[in-house]
Amino acid sequence: MNKIQIEQGDVIELFSEIKNNSVDLIIADPPYNLGKNYGNNQDLKGFEDYLSFSSKWLNEAYRVLKPNGTIYVFMGVRFISYLFDILDKKLGMFFNSWICWHYTQGMGKKIGFSPRHDDILMFNKTQNFTFNLDNVRVPQKYYRARNNMRGANPGDVWKFSHVHYCNPNRQEHPTQKPEGLMERMVLASSNETEMVLDPFCGSGTTLRVCQQLNRNCIGFELNPDYIQMTKKRLSKPFTGFDSIDERMERVPLDLSDYNIREEYLASHIKWFLQHHNGSVEKFNKSVEEMYGDRILKEQKKTAKQISLF
Repeated sequence: MNKIQIEQGDVIELFSEIKNNSVDLIIADPPYNLGKNYGNNQDLKGFEDYLSFSSKWLNEAYRVLKPNGTIYVFMGVRFISYLFDILDKKLGMFFNSWICWHYTQGMGKKIGFSPRHDDILMFNKTQNFTFNLDNVRVPQKYYRARNNMRGANPGDVWKFSHVHYCNPNRQEHPTQKPEGLMERMVLASSNETEMVLDPFCGSGTTLRVCQQLNRNCIGFELNPDYIQMTKKRLSKPFTGFDSIDERMERVPLDLSDYNIREEYLASHIKWFLQHHNGSVEKFNKSVEEMYGDRILKEQKKTAKQISLF
């Protein structure tokens, strides 16, 4: 059984309790220094103080990460270039991807363009790192024999909706991230029973995802109220992750060959919707709309052939 652990306190002090080279994956969503209220602390430091804080926790993250480990770091536009510099030049990590998380709704502005994305930096400790592409592929839009039936690389622009206040999984936290977003990182950059660390676990999304994906996980959190909220969240029955890349629900066009279509449709839910029960009905409906008549004709044809023997 996997182990999910939450520790309360200052992130730098809690990092000191973690052994060198002991963590397989770090997913970090630190405060963006925008003045948000996190209950028992305010996200607002002086410019140099914030950079110093960032440098300290990233140094600790580098220390505890295994040689084949990966770190994902969420960050707003003002400081992301500085974090890139720390990871790249000061720590000598290997840049992998600059991921754009695109969401459909966000802050409205009357002067200038409204922001509709967050950035996520992905760095590896060495050039020998874990990356499970088959676990995070997305269905093809058009099926071709030369394509991988398992799907395509999702790319570096990820479209996941915010966890809206009407969502039953919405927590009392100002920066809750969608579970589907964390699911992709965990599946891509770790294996079952390995160790994941979230040094700013907030609403507990990373811990909830790791709980369901059979990863061990440690979360650090300064606010004890958020820890109690996360524990309650972890105790609830699981019915499926609260968000999904909409491409996971699509049915490839041109699945005209009977044998190929049968093989693909038999595997789609296992490959793409295993932890998204709410999307299965939508997928099945799309199959019916796209291939229903053809499937029915082929079933009748097969039944007729059987009756001849």
